[in-house]
Amino acid sequence: MKNTRSNNKAAQREPAEVTYREELDKLMSMDSGPMPPGWLMSPRAVEKFLLGDEKLGIERKFVADRAMVVRIIISLCTSRGCLLVGEPGTAKSWLSELLAAAISGNSTLTLQGGAISQVSQLLYSWNEALLRTEGPSRKALVPTPLLRGMMEGQLVRFEEIARCPQALQDAMLSVLSDRVVVIPELPGDDGVILAREGFNLVATSNSVDEGVHSMSAALKRRMDFEEIRPIRHLNDEIDVVLREVARANRRAGIDVALEQSVVEVLVTIFHELRNGQTLDGRSTDRLAGAALSTAEAVSVAHAASLNAWYYGGGAMTVEHMMHHVIGSALKDQPEDRRRLKHYFDTTVAPRKGEHWQQAWALRSLIH
Repeated sequence: MKNTRSNNKAAQREPAEVTYREELDKLMSMDSGPMPPGWLMSPRAVEKFLLGDEKLGIERKFVADRAMVVRIIISLCTSRGCLLVGEPGTAKSWLSELLAAAISGNSTLTLQGGAISQVSQLLYSWNEALLRTEGPSRKALVPTPLLRGMMEGQLVRFEEIARCPQALQDAMLSVLSDRVVVIPELPGDDGVILAREGFNLVATSNSVDEGVHSMSAALKRRMDFEEIRPIRHLNDEIDVVLREVARANRRAGIDVALEQSVVEVLVTIFHELRNGQTLDGRSTDRLAGAALSTAEAVSVAHAASLNAWYYGGGAMTVEHMMHHVIGSALKDQPEDRRRLKHYFDTTVAPRKGEHWQQAWALRSLIH
């Protein structure tokens, strides 16, 4: 194991259009399908980018029914926005990032609903120094990601849109209906911003913790809704966790051996507790304070990998994994400790296999 030091600090996480630059270039060079105005590639190429294509060497990045993915892509071809609704950790934000990377080549035009409390954060503000010296002008205008998306004809991501106050949500109506923003401080045509071809909105909303604001009924009418559900099949979820943990480990500069059977124990525990049902069809308690999503499983497996790298000799074990499962599953609901113990007593204990028995032996961690 090498101990290297470097002053050149890399980005902790690059946007999808950088990570998958080669795949995007390949798809665009081979794309012969009809292309919506302002898009970088056809809807079929966007679908291949999301769901993968083994023949072309395109990695699958999102696990979902093809029909749902096609509906989402087509909704973004229309003049309506698309709202992705679902439980925490179902990769809504990841899906919106992939869509923006494929359609516009830029996934960084993003608004966070919970951070928006005034119109200037939603649409535009002013460079105060230029405003004082030159007065209102396009040069002094500071556009938000939403206004930039309109001006540049790009897809804009709006995270947790329902956390934005309803009065500000309604400020989106002219954007989605008329595709225009009027800036009263600017005279004539300078004060009218018309959306360019390629602009649209893909938003997300958490169905479990919706925040303090109800979503505007008028805004709902102007968006297509799609529910993003947890991954249905265990093997698909295991594949996603293995792939994403390997990627996270590479970004962290560590080389940890990922044993599939250890990851399978982790994903099975999360899968069963999340669904309230074991793989053989028996009911079990759900945990009230934890989402236990696929994204959470990736975080736990990555943390266990770091534990193994820095403290355990470079091979992730069930013990490394179990320490981080406890921290993820037991949060602020006291009854969840009893539920987790019951799950181990009734479901984990009778299971055969070395790794399941190792997990059962560590039940004392649930103290």
